[in-house]
Amino acid sequence: MPFQLPALPYAAGALAPHISEETLKFHHGKHHKKYVDTLNELIVGTEWQEQRLETIVRTAPPGPVFNNAGQHWNHSFYWQCMSPKGGGDPSGRLADRLRRDFGDFAKLREAFSSAASAMFGSGWAWLVREPSGVFKIHTTPNAENPVRHGSIPLLTCDTWEHAYYIDYRNAKEEYLEAFWKLVNWDFVAAQL
Repeated sequence: MPFQLPALPYAAGALAPHISEETLKFHHGKHHKKYVDTLNELIVGTEWQEQRLETIVRTAPPGPVFNNAGQHWNHSFYWQCMSPKGGGDPSGRLADRLRRDFGDFAKLREAFSSAASAMFGSGWAWLVREPSGVFKIHTTPNAENPVRHGSIPLLTCDTWEHAYYIDYRNAKEEYLEAFWKLVNWDFVAAQL
């Protein structure tokens, strides 16, 4: 079966005023859709045609198939990382684990935002659980992601300009501040 563009887990206008309906319509309905459509075109008649998305992300060599599969996977995960009822501080087991590895939520937020802000060009900021169980922050360029390298993604923020340019122009830091008001801690906790 060809890959499908997943529906957003909320209405296109539900993240406003932090992320506008216009941004989501372009980002999800055009950018993400294009990755899905291109991936489907590229895999016809290849060894990848019957593979699961995560298998392609883990094993495809660098190039167009990986780039489009990675972007499809990354975006599908990113939409889940936000919620109109998101924000605030994490709680429970997740909060305990974050305190263990970062000291407190403010330090996590500062480290994550700093890493995301420092990304030069297109990419992603990630909170991951390493195979050792330790939580760390990673950044990846372009379509790369932690799945490819054996880490378990818990949270991601898209740092490509198309994620924020309509709403924030070149003020990536303002977008990152807004992102924290939307973080879906229930989804992050479920990744544990």
